[in-house]
Amino acid sequence: MSQALRAGLARLDTTTRITLAVLALASGVYTYLGVRDLLEGEGLPVFFAAIVYSSAVSVGIYAFWSYLLFFLPHVRSWKDRRTLSVALVLGSAMIVAMSSWLNAAALAGGAALEQHLATTAEEYQHRLDAAYSNALAAQGLLPDIELAASRFQRLADEEEAGGALTGTSGSGTVVQLLRQMAADLQNLANEVRASREIVDQLYAEGGENLAAMRAIVSASGPVEERSNEFGKEAVALAGVIASLQQTSIAPAVKRAADDLSATFVAPAAGGRSADLAARQSEVVERVQGAVEAQASALSSAADTILAREPVQPLRFTALSTPEAVLRYARDFLPSWAGAISIDLLPAVMILILAGVQAAIRREEGEELEEHGMTAGELMRAMRIYHRLREEDRDIDAGRPVEEAPGAPATPGDDPDPAVHITRLEPGSRRSGPPAE
Repeated sequence: MSQALRAGLARLDTTTRITLAVLALASGVYTYLGVRDLLEGEGLPVFFAAIVYSSAVSVGIYAFWSYLLFFLPHVRSWKDRRTLSVALVLGSAMIVAMSSWLNAAALAGGAALEQHLATTAEEYQHRLDAAYSNALAAQGLLPDIELAASRFQRLADEEEAGGALTGTSGSGTVVQLLRQMAADLQNLANEVRASREIVDQLYAEGGENLAAMRAIVSASGPVEERSNEFGKEAVALAGVIASLQQTSIAPAVKRAADDLSATFVAPAAGGRSADLAARQSEVVERVQGAVEAQASALSSAADTILAREPVQPLRFTALSTPEAVLRYARDFLPSWAGAISIDLLPAVMILILAGVQAAIRREEGEELEEHGMTAGELMRAMRIYHRLREEDRDIDAGRPVEEAPGAPATPGDDPDPAVHITRLEPGSRRSGPPAE
């Protein structure tokens, strides 16, 4: 099996190098597309700057993975493997930092910008609804105001018709006071009702801006140009939201409620008799108490409305494609996975090579690599061996070494000039380490 694995490694060496080159080139191309959107300006300087950066990324990725593919699978020491593994992790992080996020920007930049526009439109929708809700909150006070106004008006009519409060019919002090309170509350109700028309008109205007923003998001064409149009609509919608907050009638209701009790002036009794005057004064005091209670209730309700958190203004910010990809990374995980895989796929190849080398060492033994020989080295060793055997026979027979059969006359005639054999006289010993 080890021979098959070695043969496979030899056949796949060219494939491995071509794969690394293609992956590095692909990463460089997408890095160029990503960095081009980050650089400001037009013309050759920007073009060459992007080309230089992407070329540096491609060369760096190719060299980094080539080094690791050549060294890491052959290292056996755990200490050395740990060092190279740290280099692998550190280099991978640097590749992601300088290339992968730009690759993701090139793969999903347009979609990320559209996602930013869509998300911003939804946020504007929420804020418009919140401002509209705050502006309409005072409309909930309208039934209470109208009910109080009708109650005072009814009492005035009953007092005028049959003296329901004082026991004496006619238009006197009490009737005038009740009608005055009814008129004040009715005027306040009319103001609240009129504010509803303004609020509805502003909300309809904001809805038109939102519809235009959504149409821009779903339209075709370059997203950068659509982003500019989207910004114009966003500015107009922000003005509508601010107007809705200023249109709220709640502050006016609170001021009117406070004025009802603070500016109430009890009229002097105008009865023709002391008894009628006393009864009028008593009714006026009761009306004053009712007015103060009604004013307190309206003021408390207005405070509750005013205590609501105001809608914070939202400012639309245009993003570049890399910024959009980073901000909405969770929405584009497949693009991120593809961008990172282009750069880090060679790490899987390194693991495969490391596993194959480990399998070869298990099959052949740990020491076989150090003692492995090629066919040429084996033939050369055999020639040296036979020549030494012939010299030993000549020495044992007492013949001169120079006359040994097949021995060259001069060193220059040696068929293997790289091998020099020292010929010894009979009875002498070859130099070397002393025998133990």
